[in-house]
Amino acid sequence: AVLALNNTQVPHVNALTADEFAQIVALSGHFTVAEDPEGLLGFVLCIPSGTSYWSGNYKWFGERYSHFLYLDRVAVSPRLRRAGVGRALYDALHRVQAGVWPCVALEVNVRPPNPTSIAFHEALGYKSVGLREYPDGLGEVRMFIKEL
Repeated sequence: AVLALNNTQVPHVNALTADEFAQIVALSGHFTVAEDPEGLLGFVLCIPSGTSYWSGNYKWFGERYSHFLYLDRVAVSPRLRRAGVGRALYDALHRVQAGVWPCVALEVNVRPPNPTSIAFHEALGYKSVGLREYPDGLGEVRMFIKEL
């Protein structure tokens, strides 16, 4: 169910095969799933610095920060979007990881645009620390850090 939800969120996250998803889960340092009696509400998955994760965005942060928790992907079920699920997942992440990691790192699409996500992250205290254009020229992301 988590993989299926992930793959409905393209282009905000990239689609994954079951094997790729299993590899990311194996690297994770924080993986929370929210459910209710009707099923999956959402999830957040983070990877600690210093792993062999293949993501170019993760590597960008690794070149600039020595110790961080990378928020690789977050998704909320369409039936509960804008109902506070995402905020609750982030609040739990920040609360649990404060004192463990100095910061949470993540990126948000600017091409294709995702202004709602940028506004959401800025409201949570994430600060822009750069831009990264994808090597194929087909996308660009804004890089964010939140000090914990």
